[in-house]
Amino acid sequence: MSMAVPMIFQMKNKIVQVQDWGLVDYQEAWKRQEFLLASTVKLKTENRANSTEYPTPNYLVFVEHPKVYTIGKSGNLDNLLLDDENLRQQDTSFYKINRGGDITFHGPGQIVGYPILDLDNFFTDIHLYLRTLEEAIILTIKEFGIEAGRYPGFTGVWLDSDNSAARKICAMGVRCSRWVTMHGFALNLNNDLSPFNHIIPCGINDKSVTSLALELGKEIDAEEVKKILRRHISVLFNMELIEVPETPIP
Repeated sequence: MSMAVPMIFQMKNKIVQVQDWGLVDYQEAWKRQEFLLASTVKLKTENRANSTEYPTPNYLVFVEHPKVYTIGKSGNLDNLLLDDENLRQQDTSFYKINRGGDITFHGPGQIVGYPILDLDNFFTDIHLYLRTLEEAIILTIKEFGIEAGRYPGFTGVWLDSDNSAARKICAMGVRCSRWVTMHGFALNLNNDLSPFNHIIPCGINDKSVTSLALELGKEIDAEEVKKILRRHISVLFNMELIEVPETPIP
């Protein structure tokens, strides 16, 4: 007679809840991301402890931030060229955060995306995850007639990456815990690029940054870009996107 044993149900959830938080202070958005990540990790831990598995949620958050510099856990503080007084004068915040990557700038007019995904629902390969996000940005930019690509040895999306005119249009930095991601990408759209003059972006001191508006010589419809970006992300990750209201954070 055989004994019954607990069964772990492999329930892959490819539904992704899309939320647009609008203009939100960086620290507040960081707190909301941490809550969503912690809730997902907690569910995964409980599933393992109870030998069961309930589908874990996935989120794709779009947001804009007031002016802020952020630096990753392995970043070099020397890449910030302003002191505290200069930051106050420019009404700009600064945070050391728990993502990978070096220093970057966020500001109004930039599209920031925070995928909070359980990669167990898709694929457990952080390098493939980053390359897939890059590809979604590359394909989105291509729809505006601009060829973008990757710069060898660095994460993100670049224009003219194969020559001396290389310039960065999208920065990326992520954190992953139990295969649940947070942080993400920042695509320069209509934002003022002058704040990048006060940092060494991503620690690369011989390359410039650009924006879609600068390259095309006109302001770009952010909602159109987000719509195109959502489409490419959903296809590349084989996910189903659903628009939902913002998740309340206790």
